[in-house]
Amino acid sequence: MRQARLERHTGETNIVLDFTIDGEGVSELETGVPFLTHMLDLFTKHGHFNLTVDAKGDIEVDDHHTTEDIGICLGTALKDALGDKKGIKRYGSAFVPMDETLAQVVVDLSNRPHLEFRAEFPSQKVGTFDTELVHEFLWKLALEARMNLHVIVHYGQNTHHIIEAIFKALARALDEATTIDERVKGVPSTKGML
Repeated sequence: MRQARLERHTGETNIVLDFTIDGEGVSELETGVPFLTHMLDLFTKHGHFNLTVDAKGDIEVDDHHTTEDIGICLGTALKDALGDKKGIKRYGSAFVPMDETLAQVVVDLSNRPHLEFRAEFPSQKVGTFDTELVHEFLWKLALEARMNLHVIVHYGQNTHHIIEAIFKALARALDEATTIDERVKGVPSTKGML
């Protein structure tokens, strides 16, 4: 089973996270950040993953540390769950519409972390959530998972719709990239390693 569990304890957050690649879209989430919980729930559902998060952070300051550290933990868990990456497709891409919005996410599980983020949010907040934290979360996810992550929002007017389309597209792209392809012998790289 491609699964990882990890704990992260700092002066700002305490996080326990379980992540399963080959799941059923089941999530159990306690983040203290309602909008992030919503995004992680739909990420889990649309990627057919299983995800459990129990996070306690200094949300009395703001949502930054909790959001960032969950991104770190999820990225690390994804990397650990992939193991040696033998047999995976490696690349994944998805377009997801959300009403007036169209988002595209492309990933390469390459062991070369990079985030290319081309999205603008009309609002600085969705509820109490600072929208700049979407970039922070995705950058830490890409860094710790050691993947190329390209996010492009082609158009959109509603900030909630834009962010939701990004997370759904991310889920679908990762679902594709992590899929085992029986045609792939070893790792999908001419270098012989990822």
